[in-house]
Amino acid sequence: MLTATATAIAKAKARCHLAADAPARSCYEAGRYGFWLHRWLAVHGITNLVVDSASIEVTRRARRVKTDRLDADKLLSMLMRYYGGERRVWAVARIPTPEQEDERRLYRELERLRQERTAHSNRIRSLLVLHNLRVERIGGRAWARWWAEHATQLWPGLRAEIERESEGLSLVATQIRTLETLQEQQVRNGVQPAIAVLARLAGIGTGGAWTLVKEPLGWRQFNNRREVAGCLGLAPTPYSSGTSEVEQGISKAGNKPARWLMVELAWSWLRFQPASQLSLWFNQRLAGGGKRLRRIGIIALARRFAIALWRYLQYGEIPFGVTLKLSGSNVVAT
Repeated sequence: MLTATATAIAKAKARCHLAADAPARSCYEAGRYGFWLHRWLAVHGITNLVVDSASIEVTRRARRVKTDRLDADKLLSMLMRYYGGERRVWAVARIPTPEQEDERRLYRELERLRQERTAHSNRIRSLLVLHNLRVERIGGRAWARWWAEHATQLWPGLRAEIERESEGLSLVATQIRTLETLQEQQVRNGVQPAIAVLARLAGIGTGGAWTLVKEPLGWRQFNNRREVAGCLGLAPTPYSSGTSEVEQGISKAGNKPARWLMVELAWSWLRFQPASQLSLWFNQRLAGGGKRLRRIGIIALARRFAIALWRYLQYGEIPFGVTLKLSGSNVVAT
């Protein structure tokens, strides 16, 4: 691979009448191949960019021609514009270190296992409903007793399928407990100090703190609050053209799991931090406006909440009125 790449670069320099030591620049779209190619190119002296696919310009025709050749030409033209001074021509991804990328594996695997647990449980429940059998909870000792009493009512093929699903559910549950225990041990032993600091806030648990630190807030560098909101997809998207002015809602760009988590934590924040400045702002402005206004307002609270957490982790600014968890007791920050 190295020989072929070096040969192609040498031929391109000769065709363009460039010196042999002229710098080589490249780019590719962020995707399933990750960042190993970027690191490989950097090691061999090639300046590379990993760009966001959604930020690449495309024609707005109803039907457009799309081929690999045209895509490569478009990337080349935008790469030339980028190094010509148009830095906002596309969005360049920030590359995590191999250590930072590996640290994200634990909680991402945990989320995938939780989805598998839900899938196994829903499948068993659906199979039971086919024969007018219903159970409140699937898994655990109560499920084992219930299944021993009702398994004989089912045909052998269906009973065997449910037993296989139960085995998969038991395995996934064991793996989830193992990973959750590992998370708690790392936080308790001081291996993850940033997560421990974030989990001190009442209303944020270890799992939520782990996701926020490992995804948007732990390794990315933000220059201002707008970049924080934009990374989470909580930035507004106004549409203003001529006399037409429409607010299209939040952009929903960036990290989807982190955005969902911020909305969930915003609801939790109202419950566990009622005296905080953020909760007081929400209650004064939006609490009395009905369910619809509260659902809209929680997005605004999630955006303000994300900015407050970023300042808390980056600069140590504790939000006003926040309750901290210290050795089993609560302390209010003023």
